[in-house]
Amino acid sequence: MTALEADFDLMQSIYDISDEFYALFLGPTMGYTCGYYERAGMTTDEAQIAKFDLALSKLRLEPGMTLLDVGCGWGAGMQRAIERYDVNVIGLTLSRTQRDAAEARLARIPTRRAFDVRLQGWEDFDEKVDRIISIGSMEHYGHRKYGAFFEKTYDALPDDGVMLLHTICGFHPYEMHRRGLPLTFEMCRFIKFIVTEIFPGGQLPSAALIEEHVAKTGFTLTRTHSLQPHYVLTLESWAANLAANRDRAIEVQSQQVYDRFMKYLTGCADLFRNGSIDINQFTLEK
Repeated sequence: MTALEADFDLMQSIYDISDEFYALFLGPTMGYTCGYYERAGMTTDEAQIAKFDLALSKLRLEPGMTLLDVGCGWGAGMQRAIERYDVNVIGLTLSRTQRDAAEARLARIPTRRAFDVRLQGWEDFDEKVDRIISIGSMEHYGHRKYGAFFEKTYDALPDDGVMLLHTICGFHPYEMHRRGLPLTFEMCRFIKFIVTEIFPGGQLPSAALIEEHVAKTGFTLTRTHSLQPHYVLTLESWAANLAANRDRAIEVQSQQVYDRFMKYLTGCADLFRNGSIDINQFTLEK
């Protein structure tokens, strides 16, 4: 595979297993990234909507603009953008079930604005847009694509363009040592489990690596906003939802899949809880 080919088969093997299964723990928004618990007692869905609102609020959106959502998932972020900011949206996903679900979601919104959900990777996107958002997508790219991604998104934006990049971030072993974080055999084994059984092919960036690519491209990084404690709450909520729907989850998929996801959700919560990994929203401006 060359550097600028989207990996449709791999992404569909992750996300096209069953929308019903994902809905059992994600809830109606189908937001599969860190929620934002801005007040106590928020539900899973309220925190997901707050996350989309937080991210969109950093883009300086105006009515009639066109927003590109790279890795749009099941479409809740685009829905929120249309409803709150009266913008046109273009969503990119490599998942057929996500594309279909997002199209159906947006079709229910009373709006005069245009929406277009494409089975397309950013690698093949060559249009101009006003703003870009990418939530939980970069973890799939692999470091080798970062240069091309930042160049492509930079070129797609106008002179006053803004991109919001929301991604999990890992730490270099030297940084972990500096922070006093143990790099144990158990942690390495769990990370191997994640990149082989949950998100095959995945590779986490570090904040420093993102900053390096930002500087090369010409973007200005105006804010780095960590949501680390919010992901602990998100993962705990997802795990509780999945446990509450255990029988149906096993019926829809299998005991093996249920056990795999429970291991993923509870294990990741531990990593965020002890500070071994982080999650950030990066605001990038031209």
